[in-house]
Amino acid sequence: METNTHHFGTIATTQTAEPHRVLRNTYALLGLSMIPTAIGAALSVQFMVPMLRALGPIMMLVLFLGVSFGLMYAIQKNRNSGLGVGLLLLFTFFMGAMLGPLLSVALQMRNGGQLIAIAAGGTGAIFFTLAGIAATTKRDFSNMGKFLTVGLVIVLLAVVANAFMQVPALSLAISSAIVLISSGFILFDINRIVHGGETSYVSATLSVYLNIYNLFSSLLHLLMAFGGDRD
Repeated sequence: METNTHHFGTIATTQTAEPHRVLRNTYALLGLSMIPTAIGAALSVQFMVPMLRALGPIMMLVLFLGVSFGLMYAIQKNRNSGLGVGLLLLFTFFMGAMLGPLLSVALQMRNGGQLIAIAAGGTGAIFFTLAGIAATTKRDFSNMGKFLTVGLVIVLLAVVANAFMQVPALSLAISSAIVLISSGFILFDINRIVHGGETSYVSATLSVYLNIYNLFSSLLHLLMAFGGDRD
């Protein structure tokens, strides 16, 4: 009887420890992924922005969606291997490079550096606050998944439509929606890891990284629109 009790206690401890291990590895890989993101962004601002702008908004969107979805598919196929980690770091380098045009526009403003810092700080504050809530609360946020996914699909369709229409007001509405949806996904994804719903830290890092990336770029876009000091 004592052996069985000990055995069940060991199982319970293992089941509790596993989500924390995934979360810990997710945070470690997330921190590492910021390095290729920063390198990609810096190289893009210095060398790639004219080429990306020459593509035009439609072709740039096609490039972004094609490469990003292709890499995300490859990452998920290899999420339990070292190759998945390498592909994830390649993906974050590409995503950093695609930030180049937005950062370049911001840096042309007199307060551009300040806006980038505020967007980064705001992103960090939102992430750590929501991640802390998601990791410590007893509430299950899994019921948010379908609602957030529907919202994301609507926003993606709006992004594609606005690539053709180029309506500034719609662009700002899209950025505002992305801030809200990304914040919701931070709660959902971190809470899902804590409750054992995600066992691969590579997949978990990919999801959380996308939330942070979209949150930062959308916050920066809004700050530039409403607080940018143009010459």
